[in-house]
Amino acid sequence: MNKQTGSKIVKDGRPVIVFGNLLSASLASYCLMNDSPLQVAGFTVDDAYLTSNTFEGLPLVSFEELDNFFPPDDYQLLIPMGYQQINSVRRTRYEQAKQRGYKFATYVSSRASVWPNLEIGDNVLIYEHAIIQPFAKIGNNCIVRSGAHVSHHCTVEDHSFIAAEVAMGGEVRIREQAFVGIGAVLRDRVTIAKRSLIGAGAAVVKDTEEDCVYVGNPARKTGAMSKEASS
Repeated sequence: MNKQTGSKIVKDGRPVIVFGNLLSASLASYCLMNDSPLQVAGFTVDDAYLTSNTFEGLPLVSFEELDNFFPPDDYQLLIPMGYQQINSVRRTRYEQAKQRGYKFATYVSSRASVWPNLEIGDNVLIYEHAIIQPFAKIGNNCIVRSGAHVSHHCTVEDHSFIAAEVAMGGEVRIREQAFVGIGAVLRDRVTIAKRSLIGAGAAVVKDTEEDCVYVGNPARKTGAMSKEASS
């Protein structure tokens, strides 16, 4: 992991290619252009979804052919996709790009509250008014949306998504690929298991199980599986 020493992390100054041609890509691009020293050079999307050659006034190219237009030696990548299929789509594209030699940008809003020496991975987006307290750790390929509170000694593992206004107590552990919905509350020291889906407004007071969906206050396990619920 990298250690954060300022309000933003910049691994290098190379232009950024943003994955996507929907609202999440538009938002990430706007934040980079207006709240970081990084420049967005273009966008990429799976060939099956390539319906135009431009997006937001910049080139839009096939992900399968990305190397031919924006080679990994000259550009870095940012993948701001949401939590579709319990974050597995974003994880797959991240791993594919990494295998092809791409490095990743990370964005931490200047309006977020973070402390020195924050341990943070690559391809991470932390949006405005999020609070990341001392000794928290954020893994690779994670999204922390606006107003989320990641308390002291919490760990957010790789490929996870923390929605807006989530509140975590101390020492919470979010395992790989989990999703925590808008306004959920997590009691201190609970563990959110791999690929768990926590519904909006849920209050989690005990550890969850892998691949399950939790809703309500206190949160209860439903009969649904997280991958299907997030498709």
